[in-house]
Amino acid sequence: MIQDVDNLGGAHEVIKVRNGYARNFLFPRKLAIEANPGNMKQLEEKAKQQKKKEDAMLAQINSVIDKLNEAPLKIGAKSGTSGKIFGSVTNLQLSRAIRDQKGYEIDRKKITLPDEVKELGSYKAHIDFGNGKSTDVEFEVVSE
Repeated sequence: MIQDVDNLGGAHEVIKVRNGYARNFLFPRKLAIEANPGNMKQLEEKAKQQKKKEDAMLAQINSVIDKLNEAPLKIGAKSGTSGKIFGSVTNLQLSRAIRDQKGYEIDRKKITLPDEVKELGSYKAHIDFGNGKSTDVEFEVVSE
């Protein structure tokens, strides 16, 4: 398979289908190619390259996780005398704090905050990097 096809298989998979289906539907639409020895070698080579990329990406994610867990982030917010902040801390603010303080660009959609952060204090946020890698990051909301 070259591309994902619903109810059939995913990209870079070897599947068995009827000759007519392959010849009349999959091959003309460039969804699949024949599983001959040359194409199988190419598939193995692509799998090796993909594994190298994933290993490098996982090593980079591990270094980012180590850097994020070194020290808590500080997020400034305007607050009243009782310790309540005006508004709340969002995952966008946390993403910007990571970029400014740690030097890593993390998409705000990957960050999950605990309930609502509406008071000064220490909290933990969950960051999901995908591929089964995630971490909890400590951050502190301080008065500006």
